[in-house]
Amino acid sequence: MTSISKTPPPYPKSHLLAASGIAALLSLALLVFPSREVEAKKTTLNLDLNASEQLEATPNEQQPRLPGESSASPFAQIDAQNPETQQAEKPVEKPAQPVAEAPAVDPYTKLITVANGDTLSTVFQKAGLTPTHLHEALNSSNDAKRFGQLKVGQVLEVKLTQDGGLQHLQSKLSDLETITLSKTDKGFDFKRDLTKPTVRSAYAHGVINSSLFLSAKRAGLSHNMTMDLANVFGYDIDFAQDIREGDEFEVIYEQKVVNGKQVGDGAILAARFVNRGKPFTAVRYTNKQGSTSYYTADGNSMRKAFIRTPVDFARISSRFSMGRFHPILNKIRAHKGVDYAAPRGTPIKAAGDGRIQLAGRRGGYGNTIIIQHNKTYTTLYGHMQGFAKGIKTGSMVKQGQVIGYIGTTGLSTGPHLHYEFQVKGVHVDPLSQKLAMADPISGPDKTRFMQMSKPLMAQMDQEKATMLALNKR
Repeated sequence: MTSISKTPPPYPKSHLLAASGIAALLSLALLVFPSREVEAKKTTLNLDLNASEQLEATPNEQQPRLPGESSASPFAQIDAQNPETQQAEKPVEKPAQPVAEAPAVDPYTKLITVANGDTLSTVFQKAGLTPTHLHEALNSSNDAKRFGQLKVGQVLEVKLTQDGGLQHLQSKLSDLETITLSKTDKGFDFKRDLTKPTVRSAYAHGVINSSLFLSAKRAGLSHNMTMDLANVFGYDIDFAQDIREGDEFEVIYEQKVVNGKQVGDGAILAARFVNRGKPFTAVRYTNKQGSTSYYTADGNSMRKAFIRTPVDFARISSRFSMGRFHPILNKIRAHKGVDYAAPRGTPIKAAGDGRIQLAGRRGGYGNTIIIQHNKTYTTLYGHMQGFAKGIKTGSMVKQGQVIGYIGTTGLSTGPHLHYEFQVKGVHVDPLSQKLAMADPISGPDKTRFMQMSKPLMAQMDQEKATMLALNKR
């Protein structure tokens, strides 16, 4: 059987030519009329290329910015940098300003700062002056000798004459006092200038956690102000044995100010001291007769016949005892007083007003002072290093006056004060005595005092409340 193959019928030749022509036309149309996507890409490419060509072809011609191109672009900066533009953009140089001349220094005036080991003689030598000039200046008057009191860091102004002599010498002793020595036809003229400070009130508060001095220092009180505070309450509080951790104090006091700078302290105006939970108050008051003293807030005098301890901030090393073992004699012997241990040279104060019965040596007591206060009371101070100036047998002393200094004379194992208190010739324990009080304020003075006392107490309350509120923030 013979297979028959099927083949597509042949197209006419004219048809094939027509189809070929149509395909050619379609290909040409795609080349001439591209799609939108192809057209966009091409347009972008042409723009970039055109811009590059223009930059390369005309580097010195400023080209228009392209859409979205910033004036701060690198191209704008490059285009602007032609010689003409650079020349125009150079900053105009301003004429040089004349330099102010330094003030002329007086060649005859010298400021000399006192160094460690300096004396007025070395200061004069630094200024180019001779010992003869020094002798002439210091011997011009007794006041002129004050120039010899120098402190490290102190600045002296020395002005010389044209022939090298001393014309003018000035020394600032403090923020409040300046002394001057000026050459005149008759010699040297001494002048003392005092600056009157402005006085303002200040407030301080502290809680004792180790010692009164450290707590007071943290509160901003000076050493002298702390001593004044202890003296104010010295009749009621024994600062050698009564102080406890947690005790609290408040003070309203005067500050001396010059040109906004604190240059010193004034008096304590009012104070409050809480000792072992018991409050003590003090208000400074000057009566119409001009006598100044401290009183409690309600007008009772704080001054008593005797102060509690004759040595500030000393440590009690031995108490009153009728059966104490003596450390040197090695036997039981009555100790009819109180020993206050403190550094050698610590001041000792009279416990009350009176007349000195003895100021001299007394057996095992060494250097001793005995004061007769009245017909009832007598006090004794032993083992002293020496006596204060003016202290001698028969002289009168006031309460709180320094009468001598702690030492180790007599039978003593270390520097301390042996203090005895007698009532009608009988030794008693001074720590257990109830001290008589002075008279309170009465009459018209009481009204005047209360008008001052109440606002001061209220001010302390307000200051403390404000301080506590600030600390809670």
